[in-house]
Amino acid sequence: MAEAAGDWQRDLVAAVFGSYDPASNERHIRDFFCMVPKKSSKTTAGAAIMLTALLKNKRPNAEFLLIAPTLEIADLAYRQVVGMIEADPVLAKKFHVRDHIKRITYRPTKAFLKVKSFDPKVVTGSKPSGVLLDELHVIAASPEADRVIGQLKGGLLPNPEAFFITITTQSERPPAGVFKAALTTARRVRDGQISLPLLPVLYEFPEAVDWKDPANWHMVTPNNGRSITVERLISDFDEAKDKGDEELRRWASQHLNIEIGLALANDRWAGADYWEAAADKYLTLDEVLARSEVCTVGIDGGGLDDLFGLAVLGRCRETKHWLLWTHAWAHDDVLKRRNDIASRLMDFRRDGDLTISEDPMAPIMEAAAYIERVKEASLLPESEGVGIDPIGVAALVDELEARGIAPGQQVAIRQGFALSPASWGAEIKLKNGSLKHGGQRMMAWCVGNAKVEVRGGAVIITKQSAGRAKIDPLVAAFNAMMLMARKPQARVEPKFQMFFA
Repeated sequence: MAEAAGDWQRDLVAAVFGSYDPASNERHIRDFFCMVPKKSSKTTAGAAIMLTALLKNKRPNAEFLLIAPTLEIADLAYRQVVGMIEADPVLAKKFHVRDHIKRITYRPTKAFLKVKSFDPKVVTGSKPSGVLLDELHVIAASPEADRVIGQLKGGLLPNPEAFFITITTQSERPPAGVFKAALTTARRVRDGQISLPLLPVLYEFPEAVDWKDPANWHMVTPNNGRSITVERLISDFDEAKDKGDEELRRWASQHLNIEIGLALANDRWAGADYWEAAADKYLTLDEVLARSEVCTVGIDGGGLDDLFGLAVLGRCRETKHWLLWTHAWAHDDVLKRRNDIASRLMDFRRDGDLTISEDPMAPIMEAAAYIERVKEASLLPESEGVGIDPIGVAALVDELEARGIAPGQQVAIRQGFALSPASWGAEIKLKNGSLKHGGQRMMAWCVGNAKVEVRGGAVIITKQSAGRAKIDPLVAAFNAMMLMARKPQARVEPKFQMFFA
């Protein structure tokens, strides 16, 4: 490793083992989060660190875990550990290697290392003295990831010398779940916002740096000149760029640790290219209502397996720009049926942009309450103010009427190709800056999921993949845009009446 490892690996090893106080048997830094690009010898470094931990450990029968996201990566990590042992005659005598269960025991202390692929059963009965997670961004896709990692960290508590190491690259998709939470915490520690016994090692560009310029790549290539070189990356970069934005973003996330804010596909909705630039983090519902002269509302509902989307679109009284705010509801069934997006939906719930409902009527009642709030602010048009997907909305129509929102204020919006004007109009307004939104992660995900199918002279916005990709809040926004394009005027609610004899 003296020849194969870059300085970043030596610094990490120094911190992991140098933070241990032999007098008190306590490790003062217990958590390590390292994010480096691909081809930085992460798996090999992790294997060497865990082998070193076995040698340095004094606790009899101590358990160490190296957890990889897949069986293939677990096999690679195990082979690296075994290869290091077999390369040294002294180590070969001191270790007992059991290939069939990927378990390596250090004979003097009977401490052992288990190399496993991630599985919820991995924590059963474990009270490890050290854990290393490889490629957390892949592990985070499991709906059980947060629970399993929580139990692993809980198992470390009885051992004052225990440590938890995460070595990962950036995610190929917008960060989500336990990976997003861990990365956010590491950045906050790095930036001095919070103080924890955690060492963040994050190879990321500062915002002002042009990541597309190869002259800057050495900043995030800590193993440059060893397992990878900047020169080798350049040709790979040119090939990715030639394949389009989708492949370029994926490449940059893996080789330069560029965080993807919005997933892009080749057949994406054109407005996706300008979505991130149109974000205004201060654009809450209160802000939309305060700044608007009129608001239209869009609703797109679905079954138990879909989201129920609501969009409030305001027209600014000063600039006439469109101001968009959205919210969505998901039935608790979707968390069970769509395990692959469950962690992402829980992120949106924590953001406050998604409500998980057990009661099937809750989305309708709560959406109606939001619409009533727009009405009470005297911003809802007297006619055609609420655009609704006409399929399966009878209960919502009844609830709105009960709240004083007349049938004339509600209008069924034809779906499919009939939404083409809203799609085209939104693309233009996003590009020219006259459509702003709140920068919600949920909406960025929905926009990234939107796929364009051209039929005749119209476009149809569909999902990128059945089941997993949800776009309901985006369709709700299109419904609201269809009404706003008709240049509505707000209904002024009378405050009092004058009578003359």
